[in-house]
Formats: sequence, structure tokens, C-alpha cells
Amino acid sequence: MTVTVHPQTTSSAGPPAGGAPRAGAGSVPARPPLAPRLAGWRGTFAWGLVRAVRPRQWVKNVLVLAAPLAAGEIFNPDVMGPTAVAFVLFCLAASAVYLVNDTIDVEEDRRHPRKRFRPIAAGVVPRWLAVVLAAVLFTVALVAAVLLTRPELAWVLGGYVVIQLAYCVFLKNQPVIDLAVVASGFLLRGIAGGVAAGLLLSQWFLLVAAFGSLFMVAGKRYSELVLIGDAAATRKTLKEYSASYLRFVWSLSAGVAVTAYCLWAFEMGRTQDGVPWSTISIAPFVMAILRYAVDVDKGAAGAPEEIVLRDRVLLFIGVTWVVTLSLGVFNA
Repeated sequence: MTVTVHPQTTSSAGPPAGGAPRAGAGSVPARPPLAPRLAGWRGTFAWGLVRAVRPRQWVKNVLVLAAPLAAGEIFNPDVMGPTAVAFVLFCLAASAVYLVNDTIDVEEDRRHPRKRFRPIAAGVVPRWLAVVLAAVLFTVALVAAVLLTRPELAWVLGGYVVIQLAYCVFLKNQPVIDLAVVASGFLLRGIAGGVAAGLLLSQWFLLVAAFGSLFMVAGKRYSELVLIGDAAATRKTLKEYSASYLRFVWSLSAGVAVTAYCLWAFEMGRTQDGVPWSTISIAPFVMAILRYAVDVDKGAAGAPEEIVLRDRVLLFIGVTWVVTLSLGVFNA
């Protein structure tokens, strides 16, 4: 069989989609192609708009319940009302941040094996519409925080918005700082629950929340580094990290979080029924971290909320921890 090669053809792959020139010496690299649109209703504009605000990520905002739970006030209506408002407002603000981030990262997302199917990267949701919707969500969240809760929550929410927007624009390209900024998002959620309800946050709570957040973020970056060969093409800071460095951050943060939690649990002592429930809660807390670490080590912890929702054993351990912690707090 004879294969005819035209003089102008250097590869059987043909030119990139859309007739863009092939990258070469002195040429501009071709833009990554759009991901194929999902079939059926999943490829519609309406569903794309829902996916663009990432409702699955809202599970992270459950962290606003951490402070009321640790204070034993989770069944107090005067506490849970403002806390519920804080949950809703963080959902709005977080969705706005995701819209801005996906609008800025559209080119990088199109090079990512999974992110290229995001609605904005796939061209389902226009970038201009994402920006307009983000501005609306930001405004509603901040105004509602002032009108419906304490002004302190508006400051926390405003700080979250400013930090996350700075991350979207330039901080995400700064090694180490990007880890701290992402971790601060988890920490501020925990602080918001206490601030909205007017609760005093203990030093132990802040330490566990801060280093627990850093543990999850380092694990997420480690998974990205393991799963993606050309990591720098999708997240520039990953080329500054090695797997051993991220494992070091991951181990250090887990160690500090466990130590702080143990000190708090021992300080709580025995409850009214004579059972040291707070001390007992150390076991499921450590087991939950170790179980999550299994997923991290396999490179399967790209999204913490997906791991929590998918791993039934981790869910069971988490429920056990919440039960023992609650018994320690409410019987103190």
C-alpha cells in the first residue's frame, strides 16, 4: 500500500481544529480545543449554569457548624439562625469566586483532563455572563451579611472574598502562599459560624481548623501532581513543588492538627456521666485523618468534598467522631 505525503504536511494528525496554525519555532501555541459538549440535558445552557456555580462544593460550607458544635450551642435557636444565614451567604460568595476563577483560568482548564468539561471552559456558559453573575452574588452576599446578621460576619465574608479574588488574579501563582490562601478559605468558614452567632472561638479550635485545612489543601495538590503528568500546564505553582515537599506539608499539618486536638480533648476531661468522651473522640479523629491520607497517597484526593461523599468508611468514621465529640461537649 502506498501512502502519499503532501509536501506541506508534516504529520498525519492534520491542523488543529478551527484552522489555527500549528505551534512551532517562532509561532504562537494553538489554543486548546473545547471539550465535547455533554449529551442530552447535561449539555444544556441551564444545566451548565447550575454546574458553573458548583453546588457540590457547598458541602464545604458545613464547616460553619464547627464552632457552634464545639461550643455546645448547636441546638440553640438563637445560635443556629445566624449560623444558617452564614451557611447560605458563604454558598453565594463561594459560587461567585468559582465563576471568577473559571473565567480567568479558562485556557488552563481546557488543558486539564477533567476541568476542560467545566461549563465555562467548554463554552457552554459565556465568560461575560459568568462575570456578571459573580458580581451579583458578591453584592447579595455582602449586603445580606450586614442586614441579616452581625457586622462582624460581613467583615469575615468580605475578607474571604478579597483573599479569594486576589488568589484568582495572582496569588495562585505564588508557591506556598497559594497553599495558605486556599487553606484560609476553610478556616474562614469555621470562623464565620462562631462570628455570626457571637461565640468566642478558642485557640484550640483555630489551630485544629487552620492546620486541618492545610492538610486537605496539601493533599489536593499532591493528588494533582500524581495524576497529571504535565502539571505545570494546568497549575503553574505545581512545577515549584515536589511530591516529597507536599508530603512534608501534608504530614506536618496533620501532626499539628492532631496534637492541638488531643490537647483540647485532654483539657475537657471527664463529662458528667464520668466517661471521657472528648478523650475517646481522639481515636475516630485520628482514624479519619489516616483514612483520608490513604486517598491522598493514592492520588485520589483531588477534591475533598468528593472523597467525603464517596468514601463510606470515612463517612462512618466521621459520624462516629461527631457523636463522641458531641457527647463530650454537651455533657461537660
